[in-house]
Amino acid sequence: MTERNDTGDWVRTWAAAPQAADGGIGSLEGHPPLAEVTLRQVVRVSGGGHLLRVRFTNEFGAAPVTIGAARVGLAAPGGAVRPGSDRVLTFSGARTGIIPAGAPLLSDPVAFPVPALAELSISLYLPGHVADCTCHDPAMRTGWRIPGDAVAAPTLPEPAEILPVRALLSAVELVPDTPAESIVVLGDSRTDGAGSTPDTDRGWPELLAQRLGNAGYVTNQGISGNRMLNDGIGTAALARFDRDVLATPGLGAVVLSHGGNDIGISFADDEGPLAGFLAMFPGEPVTAEDVITGFRVLIGRAREHGVRVYGTTIAPFEGAEIYTAEGESARTAVNEWIRTSGAFDAVLDFDAVWRDPDHPGRIRTEYDSGDRLHGNDAGYRALADSVDLALFDAVTAATAR
Repeated sequence: MTERNDTGDWVRTWAAAPQAADGGIGSLEGHPPLAEVTLRQVVRVSGGGHLLRVRFTNEFGAAPVTIGAARVGLAAPGGAVRPGSDRVLTFSGARTGIIPAGAPLLSDPVAFPVPALAELSISLYLPGHVADCTCHDPAMRTGWRIPGDAVAAPTLPEPAEILPVRALLSAVELVPDTPAESIVVLGDSRTDGAGSTPDTDRGWPELLAQRLGNAGYVTNQGISGNRMLNDGIGTAALARFDRDVLATPGLGAVVLSHGGNDIGISFADDEGPLAGFLAMFPGEPVTAEDVITGFRVLIGRAREHGVRVYGTTIAPFEGAEIYTAEGESARTAVNEWIRTSGAFDAVLDFDAVWRDPDHPGRIRTEYDSGDRLHGNDAGYRALADSVDLALFDAVTAATAR
């Protein structure tokens, strides 16, 4: 028999790293402004609990955002909400709230039994105009914008338009039934799930949560196009580490899965066909030693907080547009350091999982999404299945007490 955790120890169970509207891959370009609309978004939690709160975000907004109403419930197919499951979200006791400019806003706790791996529907009504939408781009889950206040609608009203980003929503936190810890995965598009089937949660962090079961409080803080050392698409990992990792309620472990974009972009031909794309990534080129130094900094900051740190090797990308022989040499050097330095508590050797035995610089064909850079569903499943769950015994032990 498990012991109910009534100590108010919050644990983050889902997350999406905030970005500026113009700091993603451009999914909001040409999209109508958000004004007098309801946003309905679906998230799949990892671990479950009995008390819930939602973290809304305006961290890249220049003006406050008013929430006219908000609700959460168990999601049903087609944008519907399971009957009888929805709860009103309040803010300091009121049904309306204001997300300050440059800041997040937590809802009040609401009693809500949430099973592990449950899909939640979160709806918020925006009565005013949102000039700068803090978001996560791309969404990887279908969301909708609906005219007017439709937060209480049990089914998806018409007309409803697809929302191409995670808008104004950055985390769901729970009080579990037993003590638990959160595992944060910090990375780029391969962490974000690029190349996997949308609306299926088949990125490797989500699949790892499935393997861990009730003990799997895994949050995905990947950003597609992200780098460790320099801004560009999303804030650099070094700069967002405090917000996206160290500030995580219930943090127990972090998996660092970064460095590939730093290397690939630094060595790519900036005068060729990729010149326009590479212009999105400011800063001087970096070396393998720079990437290693970045890892050392992140490891040190995590250890100051008593957090276990795991690292993944950088998977192959020969054949991708940004591939160069010089970049491959740097990737190999960084991977050698990750494997042999002893800097991490453990290493997840994703390079070994994905590399083609006959062409070690390439992804195995059966794991390739088609662009020689990202995985498909089978590729991410292979990564998740390769993780030794014993690394998280401290998490499962805490949950079982």
